[in-house]
Amino acid sequence: MPYFESPVDGTRLHFVDYGPATGPVVVFVNSSYFGTEMWEFQMLPLTEEGYRCVGFDRRGHGRSDDVWGGFDLDSLADDVDGLLRHLDLRDVTLVGHSIGTAEIVRCLTRHGAERVARVALVAGMAPGPARSADHPGGVDPAVIEAGNAVFRRDRAAFFADGAEAFFALGLPGNDLSPAYVLSAINRCHGATARAGAALGDVVAALNVAPELPKLDLPALVVHGTHDVSAPLELTGRRAAELLPDSTLKVYQNAGHGLFATHAEQLLTDLREFMARG
Repeated sequence: MPYFESPVDGTRLHFVDYGPATGPVVVFVNSSYFGTEMWEFQMLPLTEEGYRCVGFDRRGHGRSDDVWGGFDLDSLADDVDGLLRHLDLRDVTLVGHSIGTAEIVRCLTRHGAERVARVALVAGMAPGPARSADHPGGVDPAVIEAGNAVFRRDRAAFFADGAEAFFALGLPGNDLSPAYVLSAINRCHGATARAGAALGDVVAALNVAPELPKLDLPALVVHGTHDVSAPLELTGRRAAELLPDSTLKVYQNAGHGLFATHAEQLLTDLREFMARG
């Protein structure tokens, strides 16, 4: 299996590299808990259409090394940049989900956009859901920290009990098989307890709002109306307003897991976004 070494501390990070080496490059950055398999409904069709689709398992996730350190946002962003440099990728479309959107933002403000042509922020945590000095309407950080405490106490129950809200099951259009939902719950256990808890702490303090206006490149922002993990008004809509060149796509009835429930719609929007050149 292919690995590259993190520029932060040498941690071995597993990556996938699908499709023709000369195809347009799409790099996927995952949500908390998931590995690259979360993007199966986007990566496989795009690869079959001639795109080069790349992704990696975050440290402490999937097939990457189980480590204690490197879960601060700077280090996570350095890992993303490390993948781009390891494969010498150019003219990249960066697609991130949830906390992956914050890693993309920090990667670009920390390392520049020389290798990146455009970004897609899907159900993003960026700019940050928590209340802060420049975001007084945000969620009380204590509420997020209480959720993190639930995770630490019983993460198996946290994943199983949260699946319905994550996918907004029961709302029109959100039809997933019980087998798929169970597989998604099981995939979450591919992240270590340390990794999951550390990322929860990152979300509680996340604020990349000052960085978003610095991203001078096309951005697609995709968000669901029923995202309880990253409420639309606190994250996706704010991100679209702060980005200099953004397009906001709001999916009715979609939850945080819209990469699965609204897979075809997301695939269509990504195709159209990348086709603009």
